[in-house]
Amino acid sequence: MGEKLMIIDTDCGIDDAQAIMLALAAPSVRVLGVTCCFGNTDVENVCQNVLRVLTVCQRTQVSLVVLGPLTNLALAVRLDPTVPQKLKNLYIMGGNMEGKGNVTPSAEFNFIMDPESAYIVLEEYQCPTSIATWEFTCRNKLTWEFFDELVGQDSAPARFMKRVTSRCWAFSRDAGVGMKEAFFGPGFVPYDAYAMAACVDGSVVTGQQEYAVRVELLGELGRGFMALDPTNKLKKSHRVSVMTSCDLSRFKSMLMRSLQQP
Repeated sequence: MGEKLMIIDTDCGIDDAQAIMLALAAPSVRVLGVTCCFGNTDVENVCQNVLRVLTVCQRTQVSLVVLGPLTNLALAVRLDPTVPQKLKNLYIMGGNMEGKGNVTPSAEFNFIMDPESAYIVLEEYQCPTSIATWEFTCRNKLTWEFFDELVGQDSAPARFMKRVTSRCWAFSRDAGVGMKEAFFGPGFVPYDAYAMAACVDGSVVTGQQEYAVRVELLGELGRGFMALDPTNKLKKSHRVSVMTSCDLSRFKSMLMRSLQQP
C-alpha cells in the first residue's frame, strides 16, 4: 500500500493531541499540515496546543529547498525574523564558486534575478545551509546518452518529461551554444535536481567546503556574484556548505526512480 498523504484540521484538545500523535507515528502516513479551528478553546490556544504536540514529537523544523531566485525567502525573513530558526536545513541551487556566470560573466541566473534577496538570505539565515552552485552542477554533468535512457523509460512521468524538455534540451545539445558548453563542454545538467537530491539523500554529496559568503550588489560585471571567503575576512559567524563533488551513480539512480511509474 502506498503512502497516505494527510492534512489534519483540529480544535486541539487532549483527544486531538492523541489523534495527531497517532498519525505522526504511522509509517504509512505523511502529514502535510495541521490547520487549526476554534472549538475546545479559541484558535490562538489551539495553535499553541498544536505546536506543543509537534514539539514533543520533534516535528517543528523542516528542510527547505530553494530552486529559483531567493525573493520569497528574503520577504519571509523581513515579515518574520524568526523564520530561519524554524528551518532544520536550507538547500539552495544558485550562486557560483569559481567566478563563472551563465547570465553575466560572473553571476548565476537565480542570484542575478534578485541579488538583493540573495544577499539578505545569505546574511540573515543562520540555519545550516548547503549550496549547489552553477559550476558544481556543470562539473558533475551527465551524458546525453543517460538522458535518453532516463526519458525513454516506459512510464507516464518519463513520457511527460521527454515531451516538456524536447525543445530546451535539443537546443542545449548543440555544441558551443552557451556558457555551460564554453566552460565545461557538452552534457546533460539537471541543475535544480542536484540541490533536491542533496536534501533527499545527503550521501549523494561526497565533498563540500565551508565558507563565509557574500553576494555582491554593485558593479557592471560583479552584481549578483557570490564571493567565497575561506579565511573569513568578512568577519561572519555563519558559514555555508558549498558542494564540490557528487556520487553520480547514486544521483543517476535517484533520477531514474523519479521517472518510474508511481
